[in-house]
Amino acid sequence: MNNQANFIRILILLIAFSFGTTAFGQKKADKPLFRDPVYDGAADPVVIFNKAENKWFMFYTNRRAKGNISGGVKWVHGTRIGIAESSDGGATWTYRDTCNINYRPTAEYSHWAPEVIKYDGVYHMYLTYVPGIFEDWNHDRYIIHLTSKNLLDWDFESKLDLASDRCIDACVYQLPNGNWRLFYNNERDGKSMYYADSPDLYQWKDSGKKVVGDEGGEGPKVFEWKGKYWMVVDNWHGLGVYFSGDLETWTRQPGNILEQPGKGEDDKDMGRHPDVVVNNNKAYIFYFTHPGRGEDSKDRSPHQMRRSSIQVAELEYINRKLACDRDKPVFIDLKPSN
Repeated sequence: MNNQANFIRILILLIAFSFGTTAFGQKKADKPLFRDPVYDGAADPVVIFNKAENKWFMFYTNRRAKGNISGGVKWVHGTRIGIAESSDGGATWTYRDTCNINYRPTAEYSHWAPEVIKYDGVYHMYLTYVPGIFEDWNHDRYIIHLTSKNLLDWDFESKLDLASDRCIDACVYQLPNGNWRLFYNNERDGKSMYYADSPDLYQWKDSGKKVVGDEGGEGPKVFEWKGKYWMVVDNWHGLGVYFSGDLETWTRQPGNILEQPGKGEDDKDMGRHPDVVVNNNKAYIFYFTHPGRGEDSKDRSPHQMRRSSIQVAELEYINRKLACDRDKPVFIDLKPSN
């Protein structure tokens, strides 16, 4: 009887997996997870729950992959932050809108790499602002602080005074003592990771300290999981992984994750600039790819070389290290949390 019962359980699980839903109510995540329908250039995702709408929102940098845009890297400039939404716990996503950001000191501008958190009933965004549309990377850019009640309309709070005139890619994490730490990329120092601290998310004091700089990178993401603090950084050949016991001294884990291309649709390229969501004791990594740059891509048109897709994979903790098998199906059902 026990053998028969086990066989039935296995059969039920196999049927559930084949239809994209496990016996625990999780759905199989789309692959790719999301493509922006306007410019086809979604990148640098960050995921947060919208309590008022009972949906998950994904904010992302948008690049103008579509269209005949000449002039160096102009196509990476000139867009607002995009929003996608999910009503099924992060398995499927649809385009929603762009952020209404009430900060326009320059006629032309670019919005990059949003970091979005919620604290005490208020949403906070730390956004990279580029004061123009440029053909190269040699221009000022800085991080601004915005607040919102609805995740759609954002009010300007301040421009952060950080280590240089070229600071981008904010990541905000609450310290054990209740204060806040903002990790960011100081491009003037070999694209190293620095940090600033705040008691209230409004007043920031830069530390002037480099915490990660053994290799240039961008898009730091800090989170706690499996009894450790982790930082993942886009090194442009996969994601470097660091761990820490105090959020100040970091040790690099050997090898990068998401360095080797995957086999799934739009995933045959290295993983880039991630977000990590720890939910229900699991850790999901959201990242983007440039599918047209994969070795097997035969179409080398500007659109194919520029377009980007958002993907998701599940992190694993193996032999006290972070690991990630991007080719495993991801079954996900994110739950609201504080």
